[in-house]
Amino acid sequence: MKEKNQRTQCQQLWARNKYLVLSHSSNIYKDIRRYLKQEVVEVRQVQEMIDRACQIPEDRGQVGNTFQHVWGYFKKKARVDERKAYLVLLEQYRYGQASKEELVAKTRSMLQIYPNAYLQESTLLKGDDHETLA
Repeated sequence: MKEKNQRTQCQQLWARNKYLVLSHSSNIYKDIRRYLKQEVVEVRQVQEMIDRACQIPEDRGQVGNTFQHVWGYFKKKARVDERKAYLVLLEQYRYGQASKEELVAKTRSMLQIYPNAYLQESTLLKGDDHETLA
């Protein structure tokens, strides 16, 4: 029973942090996914991997890729003008003409229109111990 509780806690921790991890390191993102497929998992180990990822400075390519994944939650719902505005902002970010905070703010505004409980709990968008976002 303890192992099942650990697995549930690991999955919840991962759900909240997966996009934050991806914005720092696709390799650690993949490592955590592989780890969670093991028969026995521990919250402590998942948290250590998350912490390790967050120590790696974000890079525009990783962050852009992450927000491209996040966009997937809106692409079938968003209006054409919303889609264009989001993708333009994403391109501006990739070329250093917009900030990550602007991407976060735009994503949060999209969540106001198109709520998604999973994304709303993401530490990438709401901040956590590793980052505080506006």
